[in-house]
Amino acid sequence: MTVEEAARLAERLRSEGKRIVLANGCFDLLHVGHVRYLREARRQGDVLFVGVNSDAAVARLKGAGRPLMPATERVEILAALRDVDHVVVFDDDTADGLVTMIRPDVHAKGTDYTTASVPEAATVRAVGGRVAITGDPKDHATRDVIRTIVERFGTRR
Repeated sequence: MTVEEAARLAERLRSEGKRIVLANGCFDLLHVGHVRYLREARRQGDVLFVGVNSDAAVARLKGAGRPLMPATERVEILAALRDVDHVVVFDDDTADGLVTMIRPDVHAKGTDYTTASVPEAATVRAVGGRVAITGDPKDHATRDVIRTIVERFGTRR
């Protein structure tokens, strides 16, 4: 789904009285932390849109060798999760543009953020939404999963 298609769909759903939730991230290597984040995000409203950084954005944000999986595969996996209603790929490093287009009632971020550290917080407030920190407070960062794999199995390809 394109950003423009997501914006049109969100507007239609909002006109039907639905509360829109937006979560976003790289979702480069999906793990239980992501599932818990998205499950809790979905509970914040009626419809959950998940924004996924494009491959180019992940490379800029995470560095060489990333993403580990192309956006098409990340989207397919996310779309299969029962708590996710719609998935949209975006090219920016932050979700400010996506927030502006979708205008969520709630913008959910994982527990690696605080409401003060969410990059899109001002944009969310400007469109009339609120920020919610959701998910499991345990640290399930992708970088830690990658480090564990390398420690256990080395860097063989």
